[in-house]
Amino acid sequence: MAERPTEMRHSAAQGLELRPAEEILDVLASAQVDAARCVASAIPEIAHGATVAAQSIRAGGRLIYVAAGSSGLMALADALELPGTYGISPGQIVVRLAGGFDSLVAMKGGPEDDAAMGRQEIEALALNSDDCVIALTASGETPYPVSAIETACATGARTVGLSNNPGTRILELAEVGICLPTPPEVIAGSTRMGAGTAQKIALNMLSTLMAIELGHVHDGFMVNVIADNLKLKQRANGIVASITGTNAEGADAALTASNGAVKLAVLIAAGADDLAMAASVLDQHKGHLRPALAALRI
Repeated sequence: MAERPTEMRHSAAQGLELRPAEEILDVLASAQVDAARCVASAIPEIAHGATVAAQSIRAGGRLIYVAAGSSGLMALADALELPGTYGISPGQIVVRLAGGFDSLVAMKGGPEDDAAMGRQEIEALALNSDDCVIALTASGETPYPVSAIETACATGARTVGLSNNPGTRILELAEVGICLPTPPEVIAGSTRMGAGTAQKIALNMLSTLMAIELGHVHDGFMVNVIADNLKLKQRANGIVASITGTNAEGADAALTASNGAVKLAVLIAAGADDLAMAASVLDQHKGHLRPALAALRI
């Protein structure tokens, strides 16, 4: 079997530990930039994955992230921020990590080889065709996420697989296979570095485009944000004011009338008679603010 790129030796690794600290860090920084650049080659597949994920969320299904080790940390970072940033229901976001959440305190390598656990944890979720499983593994062959996505496919659920190596099992199994062909790691096999960076970028891109397709972004604003602290309340006020041209007091009044829902507050500030009217117009346009605003102005 040919050596996987994620296990190969980096061209700048020879004598690395003998170099000055600044030179070592320059090599590490350059490698991160190279890893980030590789994500561009997967844009068509990331776009496809975002559409699949949006379809699942829109249908009331769940987004299930499955991974092990460093890939699990990237998955968790993306998943946990979706409810607060884009107002996705927490009940629609599920994370399954090899070794469970205890692995976040003491990360061990063994659980990633447990294919049976990957299968069992997916079976326990009782997936259906509205659900979407996003499984990631740098090698593309890690038994836990590979088994999970194989099980998900058998249920009819939608599936997205990410790997940093081409031609791997997870890419073959998934409905949408996203290959992030990162160069060899400066520390050979340490995929928490370049591969992890590329995975985080790709997941952020996928979930952000998903949110845009769901209508949760307007002119670069997170208009479905859950404002549950002072910073986000101030942000919500600024969003309403910026979109509608009202002042801070008007934005605050609209947010009070909408119980903090930014999209509804925008419509109220833009001229909707009351909360019921704003909700009706927004519902008619499937949660998308731009056509809802246009309808108010007719």
